Amino acid sequence: MSRRSHAGAGPSRSQASEQEPLLGSDDASFDGDAGKKYASVDVRAVALVDNDDPETDLGDVPAHKRQLGLTSTASLIFNRVIGTGIFATPSVILRSSGSVGLSLVMWLLGAAVALCGTAVYMELGTGLPRNGGEKNYLEFIYRRPKLLVTCIYAMYAVLTGWQAASCSVFGEYMLHALDPNQPPSPTTARVAGVVCITFALLLHGVALKAGLRLQNALGIFKLFVLTGIALSGLASLLRVPGFKLDNPPRNFDWDRMWEGSLKGGANAFVTGLFNVIWCFIGYSNANYALAEVRDPVRTIKRAAPLAMISVTLVYMLVNVAYYAVVDKEEIVGGGRIAAALYFGKLWGVGAERAVSVIIALSTLGNILAVLFTHGRVVQELGREGVLPFSSFFASNKPFNAPLGGLFEQWLVTSTLVLLVPPGDAYLFMLSLSSYPLALINMFVSGGLLFIHTPDSLLPKRLHSLRASYEWVPPFKTWTPVVLFFFLSNVFLVALPLKPPANGYKVYDHLPYWLHVLVAWLISFGGIAYWYVWCVWLPRRGDYVLVRDWIRDDDGSTRRVVRKVRTSSATCNAAL
Repeated sequence: MSRRSHAGAGPSRSQASEQEPLLGSDDASFDGDAGKKYASVDVRAVALVDNDDPETDLGDVPAHKRQLGLTSTASLIFNRVIGTGIFATPSVILRSSGSVGLSLVMWLLGAAVALCGTAVYMELGTGLPRNGGEKNYLEFIYRRPKLLVTCIYAMYAVLTGWQAASCSVFGEYMLHALDPNQPPSPTTARVAGVVCITFALLLHGVALKAGLRLQNALGIFKLFVLTGIALSGLASLLRVPGFKLDNPPRNFDWDRMWEGSLKGGANAFVTGLFNVIWCFIGYSNANYALAEVRDPVRTIKRAAPLAMISVTLVYMLVNVAYYAVVDKEEIVGGGRIAAALYFGKLWGVGAERAVSVIIALSTLGNILAVLFTHGRVVQELGREGVLPFSSFFASNKPFNAPLGGLFEQWLVTSTLVLLVPPGDAYLFMLSLSSYPLALINMFVSGGLLFIHTPDSLLPKRLHSLRASYEWVPPFKTWTPVVLFFFLSNVFLVALPLKPPANGYKVYDHLPYWLHVLVAWLISFGGIAYWYVWCVWLPRRGDYVLVRDWIRDDDGSTRRVVRKVRTSSATCNAAL
């Protein structure tokens, strides 16, 4: 593979060297931070598109790799957000709020958090339009010690089974659709889940365009189904012939609508709000694959709001439809998902089989969208040399798709699906993938909030640090929106540390804090990996790590980490 050194573009480009020593050395031939004993070199504030210098155009991705248009980009977000939540969680949220009116208020609050998060990631995506998502943003904001945040994020990207909970749900509902009279065994459901993720691996790894077409089709299918639920519910509410119920519920009578509000106390309300917010998670999904989006800045500015506003409208209308057809007490105490109750009321119990098909297909779309994007995150980490066996993860061969990154996600997900014991398995896998997202969002939005903060509100010693970011993205979010998103994620990170109220159990058999502990252990594992790779091994091996920009044969650029002996006369004496 032909590689050329590629210097970062930026205002200080003429003064910056093409290579960045990441670990200090006593060798006087290294400039600046090279004399320090830890990984502490600044990340250069590079402009991702420099029209004056094609050689330093970091957005220079070959045209054949940009295969995602507006529909595909919006579909990545839409499919990621809508999984099983809108079908299954309304009963949990109603139980937590205590009333129909307050539950709708909670859905509006969740939508507000999601739309603020969408705006935050639009700003970051337009400013840094490359594959990798939060990895790029964390590296840009948290610059010292060098590569520390990269290693922590890599641990989450590699070890978290992002699709494990969805695979479990797919297996259960697909088998129920095939044989409604026979509850599937846990083992059979798990095997079906592994078959699903294997299908997604082969589709995205071998037939990329076919995978995108199916992914887009499932996104349209979800929108069509949810719109149908919303319209039929409104028709029932308006007593349209064919949808008119003999004994309609009185959920929207004003007194009854607010009856029971906060019956479970503040803790129950907070728990319900937590569930609502996770129903909207996925607004950043397209940011993981921006290097493959045509005209990424313009597209993400249109696709993200389009997808999330559509999701918000559909979610609110579907909840109204549920309450127009199903009585509040049935939703809370029926022990079944709200969608099944809804279909049963309007079209009879036999129609509930259709619910299983709808949920299974919705979950398949979610799995396809998550695998597509997170496989590319692993590939980006491989392309930069952060992971062991980087050449395997970095390759697009032989099908012009990141098969190595997709395979890694398949392996971790399949292992979790098969090994986590039944009972608490679904909720634990869901929490284990959700909590790290809150941690990451907290640090990303907190860093962006610092960049937004005017000098008048900062100590003088931080003025030069804030100015060093030279952050002028094509789209800029209103600062109060960033603040609101940051505080909401602080809330989501802190809440699981609070013991549940008496009589309420997060898990049946596991301690309530287990997913929090595992998430933080992954963080500490990333710190340990960074110390061994960036500090301990270089000292023992008499080398430093140097980060270069290189250009591959296909014209795309990437950053790589290489070993350079400290005894060399210059940084160019690479191993």
